[in-house]
Amino acid sequence: MIKIMKYGEVPNSEIFARTEPKMNVSEIVADIIANVRENGDVALKAYTEKFDGVALDSLLVSKDEIDEAVNSVETEFIEILKKAAENIRLFHSRQKREGFSIEGADGIVIGQKIIPVERAGLYVPGGTAAYPSTVLMDSIPAKIAGVGEVVMVTPPSKDGKVNPAILAAAYVAGVDKIFKVGGAQAIAALAYGTQSIPKVDKIVGPGNAFVAEAKKQVFGVVSIDMIAGPSEILVVADSKQNPRYVAADLLSQAEHDKLASAVLVTDSMELALSVREEIENQLSSLEREEIARTSIDSNGKIIVADSLKVVIDIANEIAPEHLELCVDNPFDYLDDIKHAGSIFMGRDCPEALGDYFAGPNHTLPTSGTAKFSSPLGVDDFIKKTQFTYYTPEALDKVADDIAYFANKEGLTGHARSAVIRSEDRK
Repeated sequence: MIKIMKYGEVPNSEIFARTEPKMNVSEIVADIIANVRENGDVALKAYTEKFDGVALDSLLVSKDEIDEAVNSVETEFIEILKKAAENIRLFHSRQKREGFSIEGADGIVIGQKIIPVERAGLYVPGGTAAYPSTVLMDSIPAKIAGVGEVVMVTPPSKDGKVNPAILAAAYVAGVDKIFKVGGAQAIAALAYGTQSIPKVDKIVGPGNAFVAEAKKQVFGVVSIDMIAGPSEILVVADSKQNPRYVAADLLSQAEHDKLASAVLVTDSMELALSVREEIENQLSSLEREEIARTSIDSNGKIIVADSLKVVIDIANEIAPEHLELCVDNPFDYLDDIKHAGSIFMGRDCPEALGDYFAGPNHTLPTSGTAKFSSPLGVDDFIKKTQFTYYTPEALDKVADDIAYFANKEGLTGHARSAVIRSEDRK
């Protein structure tokens, strides 16, 4: 049963405690990465047989397999995927940056170019649950950024095929290549390249502890989006919110993972008690009841504070991945929310809207990292390059200043390079 805590009556260490995976997988992952670097596709096929129970002749998903998957899913699902994709494109297209240049006196030009990464790798889980929504959320911003090639990796099932819903989403999103490989080995393949899988410049997408550790270990060889922890939801609600809705929204995240965190922060003890009862009522109707129950019992909590202001202060300290603001006039409080991955406004805006359909991204900072990081977006797939142009006359005017500055740092070579041209022109 979910715990109820009265803020100020229990230690803050309990109020703000986080769920942390205890599995140490760094050595296992390091060995997998080393094997893939050395043996390429041979290692990938061996791991796929070992972990996924299938021997593959080819890692590449063929066009025929994609067509078969698209034709096998319901037409209604394809239409919903297209609607969701349209919303995601609409939102992320507003994030696209433009370069700039500044022209100064004496012909000086300084500026910045926006350049998309050439190739992006997308990891899509396929274990405990398959997420076609992740395909849309992670590949569409890359396409909007102008990435030349989006490469997707996802583990196959025991029949050697990829979940058809994932392939249908990849078709709608315009993913360029898809490979049947998962786990840390897939991350290694994207980072270093193999005979089949091309090396990418950026890896994005969620995964289990092995995937997260692999992303951490290859960072620097490639860029990554983030190290994602267990999924989180925090609901801010006052006494007028329907407890059935709150319970349903908390369980929507609890069913993700036994390590997921579902938290209600409220100024109403009456609501807290009603929500606890509702959670117990609704748990038995979930297909993933065991996962959700473990999450609620181990990591769920209801925090009761004296006022809505304190409730929001607590929410900011937790800095959750998803934050629901279940109050009247939610826009009155929007500026008060300083730290959250994504905010869902009002009494009729469940977090599931963001997971699937509304348009803002669902790949979000977890574990309190919303205090300093952002949701996945178009910016994740671009890099910025600066440029500078000075005419001879412009350089001559500032050469002595540059040399003076350089000499202050003891870098006489820098100083010489600044004045040598001017001296030759005198």
